[in-house]
Amino acid sequence: MSLTSPRRAPLVDQVITELRRQITSGAWPVGTRIPTEPELVERLGVARNTVREAVRALAHNGLLTIRQGSGTYVAATSELAGVMGRRFAGADPLHVAELRSALETKAAALAAERRTEEDLARLEELLERREREWRSGDLERFVEADAAFHTAVVAAARNEVLAALYADLGSVVRDFLRADVGAQPRPRTPADHARLVAAIRSGDAAAAAAEAGAHPYVTREAPGERRDQSGA
Repeated sequence: MSLTSPRRAPLVDQVITELRRQITSGAWPVGTRIPTEPELVERLGVARNTVREAVRALAHNGLLTIRQGSGTYVAATSELAGVMGRRFAGADPLHVAELRSALETKAAALAAERRTEEDLARLEELLERREREWRSGDLERFVEADAAFHTAVVAAARNEVLAALYADLGSVVRDFLRADVGAQPRPRTPADHARLVAAIRSGDAAAAAAEAGAHPYVTREAPGERRDQSGA
């Protein structure tokens, strides 16, 4: 799609809008490399300098990160998510876990009261995927599956503000989970969320909240050992 048609907004703003749309729509997921500069020039029908300026603007806002010699990658799905990612990059993992627990506990209670049959089907599907990816031993796939499950619980709460805030914390939560699990998931059972789904299905808000808050963070028995291998 060419962006060269006359518009009131400067051309670089049009490119920024188009690149942001690709990011927020999920066409370019977090962590993926975006098309190269020449590819964007050809795709958008604009000059190289225009593309370069737009990419730099989005990198400054935290949506993109430029890695010299590697390319440009999606860092966050919104400017606020980018800011949060930078602001809390060095935060105490326990504090991140406590915030996550607070949000997910409230979301689970609301989900038990407001969920639809479609929500329940989605949760069951994502629960199976989460367990499958744990068994695969692939850290990134498990992190994404776990994040997708918890995001679906929040979505079932039917609270747009809560959902937006949780989404903006996404990169912080993922980084915490990566560090918590370690280099590779061990061949054990991850934190059981089947009871959480059951509580949401039955409409038991108190039980759903209790289950969501049961694994806010791991408790270490000794260096390198964990009672709950995934506090997710």
